Amino acid sequence: MNQFIGNTAQRFTRLIPFKEATRRLSFSFDPDDLDPVLSVAFISLLTIGIIMVASSSISVADRNFSNPFYFLERQLVFVAIGLFAALSVFRIRLVQWEKSGVALLIFALFLLVLVLVPGVGKTVNGSTRWLPLGVFNLQVSELVKLFLVIYVAGYLVRHGEAVRSSLWGFLKPMLMVGMAGLLLLLEPDFGATVVIMGTVLAMTFLAGARFVQFMSFVTMFAGAAMLLVVTSPYRMQRLTSFANPWADPFDSGFQLTQSLIAIGTGGWFGTGLGGSVQKLFYLPESHTDFLFAVLSEELGFVGVSVVILLYAALFFRSLKIASQAERAGNYFAAYMAYGIGIWLSMQAVINIGVNVGLLPTKGLTLPLMSYGGSSLVVCCIAVGLLMRIHYETSNVMKQASKRPSRKSAAKSAGNVSPGIKAGGALL
Repeated sequence: MNQFIGNTAQRFTRLIPFKEATRRLSFSFDPDDLDPVLSVAFISLLTIGIIMVASSSISVADRNFSNPFYFLERQLVFVAIGLFAALSVFRIRLVQWEKSGVALLIFALFLLVLVLVPGVGKTVNGSTRWLPLGVFNLQVSELVKLFLVIYVAGYLVRHGEAVRSSLWGFLKPMLMVGMAGLLLLLEPDFGATVVIMGTVLAMTFLAGARFVQFMSFVTMFAGAAMLLVVTSPYRMQRLTSFANPWADPFDSGFQLTQSLIAIGTGGWFGTGLGGSVQKLFYLPESHTDFLFAVLSEELGFVGVSVVILLYAALFFRSLKIASQAERAGNYFAAYMAYGIGIWLSMQAVINIGVNVGLLPTKGLTLPLMSYGGSSLVVCCIAVGLLMRIHYETSNVMKQASKRPSRKSAAKSAGNVSPGIKAGGALL
């Protein structure tokens, strides 16, 4: 089965024009090419995540694997792979990703169908979200998030005017994303569906989609989500337990009540690193979905504030990078930067909201921090793309500033490349 998956992936890879880009791949780069604020936020979140995974998983790892550092060792491997992937992505020109958008969409839909094939996908806790690839399990939804952001960014460049002026132009990407969302719901993965739909809707709105169309689709999506909750017993149970977890603190509300106890115990400065009590077999998934609760208990309000500020820096820097790319005329880069910033920030907000009891429980990790290879590596790739956008935009702006302000320069300014003209103006 692993050979089948690998062969199929190779066939789809041939559709993606990365051969020329990867042939010239070089890993030597100037640190000045990287955005300093984004780099600090990225490395800080990774470092804090490694520390908290080690602290939150030590008891569970010792009990289940007789190795207290089992999860830490694997997380370090994932971090190394993620950094290598981010560096590799940084060396690939953005035009290669723009050309590959449709192929990546097809590959994403293929993976979503493949994971649902009986005997292929791996089921954990009633959800079939993983493809077993031998040494690790690939969570398909993580790749789908990235691929859909790339596809939608390219679509908004190619058909930006149609998105802004016609209903059909707005609906076409929504139909493709809706198809992916339907396949995600069959796993089921409601949390990933919400993140993907929210990100794509935000991207189309920033591209100038009509407000009435945007709000109509938001209302329709919200209504469909509520219908899914009402008609699904386990989702309804999650909603009712979220509203009042203390009504059944030893069953449906157990995970949330333990999370709230951990957060409340932290106080201002926490119990100290490694001093969490709730991670000692009380709080389930303490090193994955509920890592934030253990962080709150051990590092307190001060530690929580630092982490939130780092995510805020990541979000606002993404918007800044997108705005600079927009001014430079690279609308594909701008849309992609907007999408990545919104996606990572939305997922972080949802995870934190679940931990503090503001949102129903969802199986979403804390980006760049929670244990998990698929999520961590894909998030690193996303940050690598942001770095690449900053790099290309900075080079364009530097070259523009060096041009002589003469009539010849003004005349040459009219010779805009077709790729940039296709983007149109943002509304």
